[in-house]
Amino acid sequence: MPTLDQIRTRFTADRFAAEAAGATVDAAEPNYARCSMPIRPVHLNANGIPMGGAIFTLADFAFAVAANGHSTRVTVTQQVSVTFLSAARGKVLLAEARCLKAGRATCLYTVDVTDDLGTPVAHLTINGYTIDHR
Repeated sequence: MPTLDQIRTRFTADRFAAEAAGATVDAAEPNYARCSMPIRPVHLNANGIPMGGAIFTLADFAFAVAANGHSTRVTVTQQVSVTFLSAARGKVLLAEARCLKAGRATCLYTVDVTDDLGTPVAHLTINGYTIDHR
């Protein structure tokens, strides 16, 4: 089973989330991940709050870590439903991804995004599709 440091190193290859957005892996277990991203000016929309795309990037990254971090299979996002709940006001976004069902070829995860003040920011359900083995 890979260590947290090995998982972190592996997911630095997700360059958009890791480099451009600044997402990091805080915790990873089979079918679970907690990731965070400092809110920077580049993440803000014209209203001064994190834009939906920034929030989605973090949530999708958390799903990727949860679904792939401890697996020998490759799972990608197939379909997403996102509900934005509140504007983030803190300095950091946090995403927790949890598996509800993992099948042979598909899976279902929920991802909850909050800010560091505890504000619920978004709730996502993500269907994943397993495309091959590593």
